[in-house]
Parts: sequence; C-alpha cells; structure tokens
Amino acid sequence: MFESEVQIRVRYAETDQMGYVYHGNYAAYFEVTRTEVFRRLGIEYKEMEATGTMMPVLELKTKFIRPAKYDDLLVIKLLLKHKPHGSRIKFEYEVYNEAGTLLTLGETIMVFVNMKTGRPTEVPSLIQQKLDKHFSV
Repeated sequence: MFESEVQIRVRYAETDQMGYVYHGNYAAYFEVTRTEVFRRLGIEYKEMEATGTMMPVLELKTKFIRPAKYDDLLVIKLLLKHKPHGSRIKFEYEVYNEAGTLLTLGETIMVFVNMKTGRPTEVPSLIQQKLDKHFSV
C-alpha cells in the first residue's frame, strides 16, 4: 500500500453561504493531492502527457461526514491500496482538519488513455516503476 498526504488551507472563496467548503471543491482538492503526491514520486502529469498518455477521471465518489470551514488547514491523505493494473488506478482520500477529525472520504478511479487514439492504454511503465516498491510482489 502507498500513502502520502498534502495540506490545503481553505480559502474564503471556497466556502458557501453556510461557511462550509462548497462540495464541488473537493474534486479540486483531490486533484491537487494527486498531482502533488505524483510530483513527490517523480511523476509529472505534464511529462506523461508529453509522451502521449492522459489520465482522465472515470469515477468520483465523495462522502461528507463533517464540514470543512474557512481557514481550516486540511490534511488530505491519499491512499493507493492496490497496485494499478490494466488501464486503471484507484485513489482513495481521507480529509482531516487540524484537530485530526475525519471530515470527508473520497475516491477517484482514473483511466490511462492514449492521446492519439482516445482508447484506454496500460499503466505507463514510469508510473509502475515508481509505485512497484510500495507494493509487495
């Protein structure tokens, strides 16, 4: 299993009239987390796209437990419980506030797509190599 986390401070513009983080912002929080975690692993989306592979979202799930609020420092934990296989990779997220209270659970399933054909393709070897060491063989 692979696990990493990113911190994001809630900005005023991300809240709704109730002072809670607007639900649509969680998709962006998850994207920021994926991008930063991949960067730490030495994987850059820009580089992957330059080699002809994109990674669009196939599924997005979010379960709200408690609200995040303006100026909260969120800790977003990204978990890869299973090694990616075929053309898909499943990311799971846990969002906590500074007190360590679980606020939100999330999941995205991404699919690797060949940019020329628009068809699913195998997980790029660079990504497999970077993640292999985190999973027992």
